[in-house]
Amino acid sequence: MRIYSHPACTRHDPGPGHAERPLRLVAVTEGLREHFSDIDWEEAPRASRGQLLRVHDDALLALVLDTPVDGPMALDPDTVLAPGSSEAALRAAGAGVAAVDAVMHGEIKRAFCAVRPPGHHATPSAAMGFCLFNNIAVAAAHACDKHGLSRVAVVDFDVHHGNGTQAIFDTDPRVMYLSSHQMPLYPDTGYANERGVGNIVNAPLPPDSGSDVFRRVWQDQLLPTLDSFRPQLLFISAGFDAHKRDPLAQIQLETDDYAWLTHQLMAIALRHANGRVVSMLEGGYDLAALRECSVAHVAALREGLD
Repeated sequence: MRIYSHPACTRHDPGPGHAERPLRLVAVTEGLREHFSDIDWEEAPRASRGQLLRVHDDALLALVLDTPVDGPMALDPDTVLAPGSSEAALRAAGAGVAAVDAVMHGEIKRAFCAVRPPGHHATPSAAMGFCLFNNIAVAAAHACDKHGLSRVAVVDFDVHHGNGTQAIFDTDPRVMYLSSHQMPLYPDTGYANERGVGNIVNAPLPPDSGSDVFRRVWQDQLLPTLDSFRPQLLFISAGFDAHKRDPLAQIQLETDDYAWLTHQLMAIALRHANGRVVSMLEGGYDLAALRECSVAHVAALREGLD
């Protein structure tokens, strides 16, 4: 088990009052270091332009990496480019690529990428929803193109639908995308009838669904579909903003729900992917809940490794 992170990821600063603030990553890394003194930590490398271009247009790379900024610059009402943003975005995307290489080369079985900015809203051509590059899509495309995998799955339990991940892969049968998310809620995508080429599975949930509904949807719908796909490598978009303390949504989950789902996912990874899992931090905006859920998630990721 390895954790990838980088100090540059705390230097992306969207400005005062922004929900996606540097203290999010501080809360996660402090919690993980306190609870798991024996886990290997590694600094995330930068993603290359070639790796980013597998999923993003050159114009987006130019915007994020080449725009001179001397203060926060709004790309949309939620998404900000600041002086430290380009380096943070490169390291966040690079973490997933490095994690894929490590698990595919047999160095480790599982990795958690404690990085920011998050990624799953970034589309091929646009940064949006706090996200600059789609970190998990960069990693999944690397797994397919560099390592020759034909069945990889991205599981997304962030409370917001990963519209960017879906848009990137909705015509690529090598990648299955499965998501539970609150609806109605930003970005107003992820309807059940959005199916891609049969590789997209969305389970929208109404506000105040709670633990029982969440677990039932995964147990009855999403997990069996994932199991039938037999992924060779499992990716997790680990957003913890469906927690009952999160200020941006209302699904009302408990910390134990994330541990439960992670255990279920580990069982599927053991059956089909030789236990190989790469998880990447997405949302989560209450600092105490984010810390607590990240610890529970990583504890479950370690299942069977001790």
